[in-house]
Amino acid sequence: MPSTRRVFTLALLAGALGLAGAARAADIRIGVAEALTGGAAQYGQSIRNGFQLAADEINAAGGVDGRKIALVVEDEQGKKEEAINAFKKLIFQDKVLMLFGPTLSNSAQAADPVAQAAGVVVFGTSNTADGITSIGDHVFRNSVTEADVLPVTLKTAVAHAHIKNVAVLYGNDDVFTKSGYDNFKHALEALKIPVTTTETFAKGDVDFKAQLTKIKASHPDAIVLSALLAEGAPIMVQARQLGLNVPFIGGNGMNSVKVFDLAKGASDDLWVGSPWSIENRTPANTRFIAAYTQAYKSPPDQFAAQAYDAMHIVAAALKTVKLGGDLAQDRAALRNALPAIKWDGATGPFAFRRATDKAGRPAGYDADQTPIVSVTKAGHYEIVK
Repeated sequence: MPSTRRVFTLALLAGALGLAGAARAADIRIGVAEALTGGAAQYGQSIRNGFQLAADEINAAGGVDGRKIALVVEDEQGKKEEAINAFKKLIFQDKVLMLFGPTLSNSAQAADPVAQAAGVVVFGTSNTADGITSIGDHVFRNSVTEADVLPVTLKTAVAHAHIKNVAVLYGNDDVFTKSGYDNFKHALEALKIPVTTTETFAKGDVDFKAQLTKIKASHPDAIVLSALLAEGAPIMVQARQLGLNVPFIGGNGMNSVKVFDLAKGASDDLWVGSPWSIENRTPANTRFIAAYTQAYKSPPDQFAAQAYDAMHIVAAALKTVKLGGDLAQDRAALRNALPAIKWDGATGPFAFRRATDKAGRPAGYDADQTPIVSVTKAGHYEIVK
């Protein structure tokens, strides 16, 4: 028979373990489905880091009403099927309060309907293609759409680089790059900029010399490029190898400090637009850049910044509601609180703007932010005034 002291010690231990389990159960579980491996990992890893940095800051400051944010992370590999599976696991098995992700617009179009049907907020921080938020009223994003950014980027580049005509090169098998092409096309028509030639490529291509040779023969003043980094960086390298030294005007997929590593000496004269720039020295952004660099030993990019702000936006919404423990009711409470949140963070002043579906009915929520246009010079971005 055990001694009284041993029974008391075991009871204390069991009580401590029970309290620890209760504390863990009281965490606010937030799902993160991002491309941590595969071709989109250069975005997904930055995004995960941005979420984690913000969650750590929020938790260190006392969390949300004393409850810590716990990230439940799934690797959706940049694939539509994997994104759908990750969403189902996070919603129905892990029972998260809400979802962040997925990384690519292709995957968002496939997976976001799962969250919408389940009544779970899905918050995109890197999806900029047209039509994402038209999926439904549980779909949010703080990534400014290509429709909002590309006309500003193009107009600024044309004015500063004295561009009279352009060639167009885009990925024709991806929702994001096709949407970018459509928006570039509309903007070029509005500015009455002639297009010397339009060429396409597919995801996974590695040799672009045939398209670039045709582009060079058309004598453009610049190349409008709708691509992800995996293809976009090699395109820039091969263009310079062919003596095609005109500016590139890129979309959201090209706006990353990783272009300097991937394109190396061929990364100059790339024009991009985004609400965030590493050269934007506001107090909030300066703090974010310093904290991110210290935590991850490398500078952040746009995708890390948008993820970081998104986590703070959700935390601000959670602080306005009382989570009661009924998961369906808590999910609905967060959904109802989010649209009113305004935030001034690393990406600057932010608010949501209501989107509509194809029939013109109110749907999800887009970002209402002003883009900053930058151009790459000697391994860094310069903000264009």
